[in-house]
Amino acid sequence: MADDIGWELYRSYLGVLQAGSLSGAARALGVAQPTVGRHVAALEKSLGLALFTRSQLGLVPTEAALALQPHAEAMSSSAAALKRAAESQGDGVQGTVRVTASEVIGVEVLPPILAQLRREHPGLKVELVLTNHVQDLLRREADIAVRMTQPKQGLLIARRVGEVEIGLHAHTDYLREHGTPRTLAELAQHALIGFDEGAPFMRAARKAHPAWHRDAFTLRTDSDLAQLALIRSGAGIGACQVALARRNPALARVLPQQLALGLETWLVLHEDLRHSPRCKVTFEALLQGLQGHVLAQAAPG
Repeated sequence: MADDIGWELYRSYLGVLQAGSLSGAARALGVAQPTVGRHVAALEKSLGLALFTRSQLGLVPTEAALALQPHAEAMSSSAAALKRAAESQGDGVQGTVRVTASEVIGVEVLPPILAQLRREHPGLKVELVLTNHVQDLLRREADIAVRMTQPKQGLLIARRVGEVEIGLHAHTDYLREHGTPRTLAELAQHALIGFDEGAPFMRAARKAHPAWHRDAFTLRTDSDLAQLALIRSGAGIGACQVALARRNPALARVLPQQLALGLETWLVLHEDLRHSPRCKVTFEALLQGLQGHVLAQAAPG
């Protein structure tokens, strides 16, 4: 096995693994297809392993290729973090900062915060990664994370933003047509919006209220944004952040005393980045903006 395998070979292998074909990897990486093929062949020769087999569906990864995947992904994250760190060198706040957050937070809460941040620091670039899966800051998949659970890993700086309240809501048009439930038992008579698969909120809700479960949902989707859109469209009753519902006068809260859950919100940064100007100003802007979002849920209705 060669000791000096270049990163570009692993990069092409990872591209093929993710795209499922040489052509797809070439498009994603912005290189010629023959180049990707040569890189993969060279990596297989250097490692002494077969990484892909051909099939009618494209290139199928071997067991060896799948075993290497997490290590190659860690290399990719480190390479991207190195690039962000290099771009930030110089005077003032500049370079790229990568922020990860849930879909709802990323779409409904962060945009005005980031817009103001960019007005104050025009040399700053922001990569916003929206996912409900936890990105690994230790592997540098992101620089800063907004998390709805307390981080357990070491080497991370975590600030508790506050508790985001979740409640049941419906459009007033829906309630006029179908009536407003007065008890949890009456929810069974309504179109309920919820998750298809398990989610932290649903697990917590089911523990407190066994009637709130997948089979009771008329409309199911694992997308928080889709659930919010369904609630806003008058499709039924669903759970959403109280602070977001307050923005729309047409949304009414349902059974606030019977069903209310809180999700702790944390802002997290790798401790190696605490002195980075780009990360520091972004962290402070996000913290202030998110604290404002949490306070908004307590405003008079």
